[in-house]
Amino acid sequence: MRYVTSLLLTMIAISPAWADSPKPTDWPQWNGVHRDAVSQETGLLQEWPEGGPSLAWKATDLGGGDSAPAIANGRIYGMSIQGDNEVVWALNEKDGQKIWGTKLGTAYEQRMPQSKEGPGGTPTIDGDQMYVMGMAGDVTCLNVADGEIIWQRDLQKDFGGVVPMWSFRESPLVDGDKVIVTPGGKEATLAALDKNTGKTLWTTKPPAEEATPPAEREEGERSEGRGRRGPGRGPGGPKPGAAYSSAIMIEDAGQKQYVQFTSKSLIGVNAETGELLWQYDRPANRMGINCTTPVFQDGLIFAASAYGNGGGAVKLNQTDDGQIEAEEVYFTSNMQNHHGGLIVVDGCLYGANGGNGGGFLSCLDFQTGEVLWRDRQAPKGSLAMADGRLYLRSEEGPVLLIEPNKEKFVEKGRFEQPDRTSQPAWAHPVIANGKLYIRDQNTLYCYDIKAN
Repeated sequence: MRYVTSLLLTMIAISPAWADSPKPTDWPQWNGVHRDAVSQETGLLQEWPEGGPSLAWKATDLGGGDSAPAIANGRIYGMSIQGDNEVVWALNEKDGQKIWGTKLGTAYEQRMPQSKEGPGGTPTIDGDQMYVMGMAGDVTCLNVADGEIIWQRDLQKDFGGVVPMWSFRESPLVDGDKVIVTPGGKEATLAALDKNTGKTLWTTKPPAEEATPPAEREEGERSEGRGRRGPGRGPGGPKPGAAYSSAIMIEDAGQKQYVQFTSKSLIGVNAETGELLWQYDRPANRMGINCTTPVFQDGLIFAASAYGNGGGAVKLNQTDDGQIEAEEVYFTSNMQNHHGGLIVVDGCLYGANGGNGGGFLSCLDFQTGEVLWRDRQAPKGSLAMADGRLYLRSEEGPVLLIEPNKEKFVEKGRFEQPDRTSQPAWAHPVIANGKLYIRDQNTLYCYDIKAN
């Protein structure tokens, strides 16, 4: 086991602003405060003028990457590749000026040439500390004041983790005194680290066997069923390991759990012990390229993947002997979400349906999986939500403002991001304190979306 700790800093009576708890309108981690891609902010533009909202500022020379930024207490944090180095940086929220930058080490050389765009994880801000995961699986805790490294762990060396095909791209989950990460090792699918020291608190062993395979079904057919800890996908497919998703915390079936989408399964583990509680294999595609963060709402947990697969919803039941079973409510091939994320609004599930060949925005009934509408006017992309509006950042560049509607696609404006690079726009949109942030590799654009 390897970890590095720094000396404790002398406590001071009055903490600086950047060490405070994030404001409700900040975006301090992946997918926002609650990891559901929904901002609590109000008073935003409900319709955009022609050409879109005004550009407040842009920051350049950040380095390559599709890491969406985190925003807390007047600062913006992100990750990039600069030359041969993987770096973390902090900017001033007011004008995008650089405050500090820290080298994490030599950048991991991805095996796939089309993927050499840099890190994809978002920093997690927790008071005066922040947590990031590098492309090779180095988990680092830094001081938000100046970027000083406090401790580091290596998921490969310390837990037997295997770097996924496209590199590690997880955003660490901080819950209480724990940092939750996904090594994907033979003895450590998940791991909990002490957030102050990096010491291991517990690990989760991989499932001993696959869940019961479901019967073969026609393409696109919704299904219901129940197996041992949920239906599975049968033999074959990827080896157990980390995928590209980030974990969430839920409380359901009488237990606090961490839910994560690995290369083979959607799983839930006991938050206190790391014990594997349940698994549901069917949303994982046979390539193990599972990127979407799970969604938990109204008693259902949903996950989806692309490459000809789809998504499924389960509800958790506690058995008489205290075990947790994941019961499939439905599975549908009509939500093959690649990596643009999913949002539930008023009982509707919104997300892009499609893989590398493109796709379109779809709206499904979250409780049944029924398709309510889908529209190619809204191309494949990533989603965020604030003040009753969906923000769609399409992979090809256009940014759309959409009114959630159960019956049809309702657009409220769009604009073209200037100076688009030739690479897909994979960084998710971020909304904080009256601003919309759009990252395109080396550049971060900040738009003013406050009404009046």
